[in-house]
This record gives sequence, structure tokens and C-alpha cells, in this order.
Amino acid sequence: MLLLAALIWVLAADAWRTAAAPSGPHTALVSIRGEIADRSEASAENVLPALRSALEDSGSRALVLLINSPGGSPVQAGLISDEIRRLRALHDKPIYAVVEETCASAAYYIASAADDIYVDKASIVGSIGVLMDGFGFVDAMQKLGVERRLLTAGENKGFLDPFSPQTEAQKHYAQLMLDQIHQQFIEVVKRGRGERLKATPETFSGLFWTGEQAIGLGLADGYGSLDSVAREVVKQEKLVDYTNKDNLAERFAKRFGAAFGEGAVHALRALPVLR
Repeated sequence: MLLLAALIWVLAADAWRTAAAPSGPHTALVSIRGEIADRSEASAENVLPALRSALEDSGSRALVLLINSPGGSPVQAGLISDEIRRLRALHDKPIYAVVEETCASAAYYIASAADDIYVDKASIVGSIGVLMDGFGFVDAMQKLGVERRLLTAGENKGFLDPFSPQTEAQKHYAQLMLDQIHQQFIEVVKRGRGERLKATPETFSGLFWTGEQAIGLGLADGYGSLDSVAREVVKQEKLVDYTNKDNLAERFAKRFGAAFGEGAVHALRALPVLR
């Protein structure tokens, strides 16, 4: 009961602080960090509510996406990119991307939806490509005398199984999938960058560039940091961070839940079973 009361108090205090926070003119901030994947900090599940909160706030004058990510899921990136476009049209507020160290692959997919992209001269930008990787152990198993016993219903159900030979038909099918997703990526970049993009045969090859090179290629618009964009582009130095982060209550609840779950497992293991 004491734990529950403490949790309720922390939740109420956090809600009061949020409700009481003033919302004068400011630059809204949403960070996109780490791998872009389902259930990650940079998942659509986490990023989309933050985008909506930032742009729905009457005090926000613009939104800055602070990006430092090597990429990840094209699905998650597509969901975020589509929502950026929808919200910008709905609220008529500019959206800028500011790149820290890295904005590659799925991260650039997202950044290309912004009105402008700002980088550091040494940022890593680009990697407009798609990959599917894995391992094959067929030869090693043969040398070790290990037999693979895989039963399937459906001739392609074991598709890309690392312990089975890969057929040319399967490789061709996988390549078609990759090419289709790659083309979707290319179209998103072309739509976002428009006439600013100076496309070359290498632009969509999966190569990446420094921020300085990216500006020359039309993949970015100029140099800038979070503070400089807020100060010089948005003209609102005050920053309000809308990024979804676990607050104290949520961290407490997760720890409590994990501890309770572990205790329950131990208790269940101690129960007698029928044999």
C-alpha cells in the first residue's frame, strides 16, 4: 500500500508540473536518437505523440527535430515521415531537422520530410539504401557432419533460413523486395528535397557523406545547431522539449512491475505440479 501511495503521489506531482508549465512563444524540440525501431526510444509509437504535442501547443513557433541516429526500420521511418507532412499542413508551422553526429538511412528518410536540414560540417549524412543481412552455415554444417531437419508446409516457408541452402529464386525475390523499398526511399527524398537535390549516380547508392559534402549535394541546407537554429531561424531562443521520456513515476512503475513479475515467477515455480 505504501508503494502504491508513493506511486500515485509521484504521478499526481508530475501531472501538476506538466499542467502548470507555462507555454509562451518558444521553439519546440523533439529528439530522434538511436536505432529507429519498434519499441525503441525512436519508434513511431514514441515520436508521433511528441510531434503532435509540439505542434498543437499554441506557443510553439516551429518544431526542431534533433537527430542523431544510424537508421533502422523503413516502416517506422515511413510512419514518422508521413505524420510530419500531415502535421505541418494541419498546423502551418515550419519543421526543421538538426543533425548532430549521424543522420543515416532511416534517419535521413525522416529528415527529408523537414522544411530544411541543418548539419555540422563533420556530421555523417545519407546512406540512402536498403539492406537485408544474415549468415549462412550450410558449408560449416556439412564439414561438421550436422544434418539440418526442417519441415515446412509451403515451399518458401523456410525462406532465408541460415541453415538451409539459398536458391536463386529466393535471392531474386529478396532483391525485388529490397529494390521496391529502396525506390520508396528515393521517392521520399526527391519529394522532400525537390529542386535543391543535386542527384548523381552515387546519391542513392547507399554512400554517406560529411555534412559539408551533404550541403554541396543538396542533401542538407546549411550549418546549424539546435541553439543557432532556434535563435537565428525560428527567432525563438526558448526551447521546450516534447520528446517522450520515461518520467520518475514511469521508471518506478516499471521497476515495481518487473520486481513483482519476478516474484510471481518464483512463487509459481514453488507450486506443486501434477505428473
